[in-house]
Order: sequence, then C-alpha cells, then structure tokens
Amino acid sequence: MADTQQRPGAEGSPAPMGPADIAGLLAGRIGQRRPTAAGVPQPAVPSAVSPDAPAAAAPAAGDGGVEAVPSLAGLPGALPVEWEVIEHLQSLVSTKLSAEDPDKLLEEADRRALARRLVRNAVADWATAYAQGNTPLTAEQETAVGTAVFDSMYRGGRLQSLLDQDGVEDVMVDGLRAHVEYHDRPRQTIEKVADSHEELITWVNRMARLSGHGERALTQATPMVGFRMPDGSRVTASLLTTRPSVVIRRHRIRQHGIAELVQWGSINPMLERFLTACVHAKMNILVVGDMGAGKTSLLRALGREIPPSERLVTLESDRELYLDEPGPKPGPVTYAFEARQSNGETRGGGAAGEVTISDMFATALRYNATRVIVGEVRSTEIVPMLQAMSAGGSGSMCTLHVRRPHGIISRLVQLCTEAGMQTEAAHHLIASSIDLVVYLTYLDETAIGGQKHRFVSHIYEVHDVVGEGGRPVTTELFAPQGGEIRAVYKNMPSFIDELELTGLMRRQWLTDNPFGAWMGPLATVGRR
Repeated sequence: MADTQQRPGAEGSPAPMGPADIAGLLAGRIGQRRPTAAGVPQPAVPSAVSPDAPAAAAPAAGDGGVEAVPSLAGLPGALPVEWEVIEHLQSLVSTKLSAEDPDKLLEEADRRALARRLVRNAVADWATAYAQGNTPLTAEQETAVGTAVFDSMYRGGRLQSLLDQDGVEDVMVDGLRAHVEYHDRPRQTIEKVADSHEELITWVNRMARLSGHGERALTQATPMVGFRMPDGSRVTASLLTTRPSVVIRRHRIRQHGIAELVQWGSINPMLERFLTACVHAKMNILVVGDMGAGKTSLLRALGREIPPSERLVTLESDRELYLDEPGPKPGPVTYAFEARQSNGETRGGGAAGEVTISDMFATALRYNATRVIVGEVRSTEIVPMLQAMSAGGSGSMCTLHVRRPHGIISRLVQLCTEAGMQTEAAHHLIASSIDLVVYLTYLDETAIGGQKHRFVSHIYEVHDVVGEGGRPVTTELFAPQGGEIRAVYKNMPSFIDELELTGLMRRQWLTDNPFGAWMGPLATVGRR
C-alpha cells in the first residue's frame, strides 16, 4: 500500500529499483527456497493457487487455533510474491510515469494506458530477474503481479482483491483484520489485510488523493475522514476506534433503472408504474428505511425516470447517485454537487474549508433547477430541503434514515427542531412539502442460511393539512396485509387524477390489481 505520490530517491524514501535490485530483494526476502523431492529449488511462497482450492487459514486471535481465519494472502487468486515486491514495482513505475508525463498533460485515460504499458515492461524485467535461480512464474502469475501493481496505483491496492469478489457489499477493516459482508451469503473474516496500522492509514490517505479529495486526510488532527474511491465505493475511516478502522461501502450497480428493481424483488410491476407516475406527476418523494435497506438504489432509479426536458441538481455529502452520468436512457441536464470536508483547521469559529449540503442549497437553487435531489438528509439540511419542496421545487426527492415506518414523522420533526424550528412550525412545513413517503424494509437472513431481502413495504401519502395534536395527516396507500410482508394496495391516493394525466397510471389497476401482486411468496427462511 505504498503512497503513489512518494518520489523514490527523495530523503526518507526508497531509491528506484532496477531488475538487479529486484532480483536481490526477491533472493533475500521471498526467494527462500525449499528442496523438492527432485532436489529442484522452489519459491517458499505458493507458485499458484487454484480458484477452486480452499483458502489458506491462520488461527483466529485468542481462539487457540480452534476456528481458522483465512489470510488475504491465502485467498484464491493470491499473489505468488509478498506485497513488498508490489510496492517497489509500483514505486518504480510511478517514477517512470512522472518522467514521461511530468506535467500530467495527458488525459486520464491516456495516462492510465501509459501506466499499464510501463507496468507490463517493469513486470517483464522483474520476472526475468526472478527466473534466475527460481522457478519462472507462469503467464497468469505475471499478469496477476501486473494487475496488483496497477491496482496499487489507481484502484484499491491491497484491498482490491476483496472488493472484486462477487456479491461484496461492505468491507469493514478493524486494524489488520477485515470482515466482508455479502448480499447473498454470510460474512467472511480475513486476516492480515495490511502489514501495520501505519500502512492502513497510508492506504486511506492515498485513496483520498486518488478520489480528488486532497483535503481529506486521516491524521491525529483529523481523526475521521470520508470520501469515495475511484470506483465509486464510499469509504469512512477513523483513528478514534481501538485500532485504525475503515468501512468501505461497495456500489455493486450504478447504472440500474427502476425495471431492475422489479427483477431484484424490491418492487412489483404495480409499484413500478405507480412510482414512475409519481415522478412524472412531480410528487415530492421521501425515501426512508433502515441502514442498508436500498434507499440510495431506489432514489437513483427514481431519478432516472425524470424526463430529459427538465433540469436537476443533486446534493450529496459523498457522491453516490451518479445521475449526471449517462444512464440506460436520456435524462435531464444534471449538476451534481458534492460537499467538502474541512482540512482540519478552524477559522472564525468554524471548520476551515468545509462546505456542507446546507451551504450548497442557495447556490444550487440559483441554477434554476426544476428539481432538487438530496442523497441523504442527516442534519440541519432538512429545513432548506423541505423549504425547497414547499416553495415550488415540485418533484424533488431525498432519503432519510428511519428505523420503523411509524417513526417517519417524528424523525422529520426531530431534525427540524435540531435546526432551530418550533415543533408546530415543523409540522406545517412537513405537511406542505412532502407528498409521498416510500419505506424500504431490510430483512437479513444470511445468518440462518437465507439471503438479504430489500423491498418496499409501506407507502404513505402526506396531506397538506395537520390533524389532532398538530401532526400532519397521512394515509397508508400500500402496506403489508393478508400474510404478505411486502407492500399491497390499501387506499386510493388523493392525487390519482394527476397520476392518470401522466398516461402512466390508471386507478383501475389499483382496484382490479391484474398484475400488481408480487411474483410469488418471498423466499424467506423464517416467516414473520
């Protein structure tokens, strides 16, 4: 996990290495050979790992070796060399890349293509030197080494092999150990994903620079940092835990639309038509649910239903929606704003350099957008969001973390009062701004042999009036019933005329329900 910005040869950094130096390193560090039955010397490290071979294991700390925990080096596709060799090759290639394009005038794609060529040449020289006195590596192993070198420069470095696994949703690093969460199988724990805590911290800061967030660095002065990796994965890291910790949230799919949500079982065809019509009718939509329920995925899919004739502004603390990128079909003109963290200094009683979602609202509204989407409302930005919805920003959307469906209004009021509003005023603002609340349920059954389920279970209409106790009046449009834990039609929305005007929805579909039922029962292990 070497720092790609480090200049070899500078004071306190390693000097550039040529083939002879690398051969010496291999001979001294990983070229320790053991005799075979035929007396032919072989590398101490396995020369190949079959994709079907079981992972090498190391005893988990404190368990007396009863339960084995695989190490990163023992996973299928493991490198035939130690990571230190990858670091030195990466340093060598970085030096040559800087020499060929010192002012970084090449386009990013061209610069990466040049880097790949330099990596191939460096690995070829290294492999030739390594073969002098060791068993030559196969073409596949040379390719694996070259991929690791490129990954250390432009991707996730030593952790990339974990991120590339099928079905990965989260990688949680605690010191030198990582816990990997999958969407379709139980968690896996991996030992030794870094050689030291300092190496892990260096990896975090290098990833922040690669992402264009040079102001975000994990130091004692700024012991918490968040950013996105070049592939869009969201990273949160901290030094305030017992050991340095990193959580990587993997975005497996970025270009999906609402039709894919039907295929995944998050919504059914009836909800697809209903929600699409709500977007076209410019309903203000709040997407809520617990952590990991798929709120961002649904919001992204709804955003892709906005007509291309409109103008959209997205506001996010860390970019996750990607609605400004080309999607499966033409979309609106989109300006994607992203918040900026402080550089760790304070100035004038505030954090120097920090730009929050609340700070961006005034500028975003001057872009004359027809809609505003906030990736996730967490704090005081709730007030400008609701004000934008109620003051003409029809069709705006955002997400909010709420544990239970019945706690939605209370959570909104809590955030409004934390922003300085009175409870009564908060109730009136909520009633006048939000039209629809979509609640996603997250059911994780991987621990009992099942899989993770994410689906819409409730949809509420919020009326522009307050009722008893001054709270906004809501109607349950879709909710679980009849043994079905997913959303089933219950009540006709008051804005059904507006939905029918879009040409995408008919009220008879709700009452007659010819194709709105879920496609068979939910494949759960344990019925609720």
